[in-house]
Amino acid sequence: MRLRWILPFLLGLAACDDDEAAVSAERAPDTVRIASYNIHLARGEAGKLVTELRDGSAQIEAVLRVIAAADPDILLINELDYDDERQSLALLQQRLAEAGVEYGYSFVAPVNTGKPTGLDLTGDGKDYGPENAQGWGVFEGQFGMAILSRLPIASDDVRTFAGVRWAEMPDNLLPVDFYPEPAVEVLRLSSKSHWDVPVRVGGTTLHLLASHPTPPVFDGDEDRNGRRNNDEIRFWVDYIEGKDWMLSDQGTEGGLADDAAFVVLGDLNNDPEKGDGRREAITALLGHERVQDTKPEGAEGVATSDFEEAGRLRVDYVLPSAGLEVANSGVFAPGEGDPMRETAAFASDHRLVWVDLILSSLGKN
Repeated sequence: MRLRWILPFLLGLAACDDDEAAVSAERAPDTVRIASYNIHLARGEAGKLVTELRDGSAQIEAVLRVIAAADPDILLINELDYDDERQSLALLQQRLAEAGVEYGYSFVAPVNTGKPTGLDLTGDGKDYGPENAQGWGVFEGQFGMAILSRLPIASDDVRTFAGVRWAEMPDNLLPVDFYPEPAVEVLRLSSKSHWDVPVRVGGTTLHLLASHPTPPVFDGDEDRNGRRNNDEIRFWVDYIEGKDWMLSDQGTEGGLADDAAFVVLGDLNNDPEKGDGRREAITALLGHERVQDTKPEGAEGVATSDFEEAGRLRVDYVLPSAGLEVANSGVFAPGEGDPMRETAAFASDHRLVWVDLILSSLGKN
């Protein structure tokens, strides 16, 4: 299906150069731009993305152009395959620098996709394979995520929650009647991971709360993926409320302090108004008293994805904490006639979402 985009994309590359400033989202002075972007670069075998990043491809060039046009100061990337040597992230940073977008700081960590459970979770007679992994993946690290930043990351204070078991969440929706009994002691909550990555900005610490919950589809009447998506999102509701049930991979307990500044961001795979996902957790997050939802818009309104079967849905988010002042926000979804419209569509089935925070408001926290 992507072949139909290649010719107009390649023909449009030269034409885009003169109009790059016109498609870049307007930026107010004294702000920091924070963005989330599912770049759709997950590949079907380990190491393939590293090779493609080295050799280059039309899709990668399109992704680079979108990021360069939006020009975020802090960027969460979803669907960048993870490798133990961190080659994919290093190569992406290199390619971005060559495109004029430099990030001096980054964070990446292992995710649960493709990680074996040793159990037959789905009754297919196997205790291996993507369906029986901690998170769906044909190899460990597929559909990984990473953070790029121009502002210092407090690496020693990062917390990750890949190891939290689903059954540890109070009032969880784990379908115990569907999974084999040992799954309760083995299956993790995060299909990828949940990260709290502190960044030093505006005289304070800003917590980047990043995740990429499983799509709430590709299951049966047991709704195992819909339930998990709901609970992966609800993790952040509990976390910003300072609940104490979660234990980080670093050995620290509990959620955020009451006065912490934060941004929840990522491809949450859930639209609060349509689609197949459960609504409870996403509604609770968007309406939480500690969260502000600016409802960023592009040419297709608040939609951030364009799936072949499901259509346009709002599934990608950048949600600042209530005490922060927002100067502007948007979805990088150019309209008809914009020279970047074809590029954005070719790059990914998701659109980059961004929010500009006023630096002086960060200094008050």
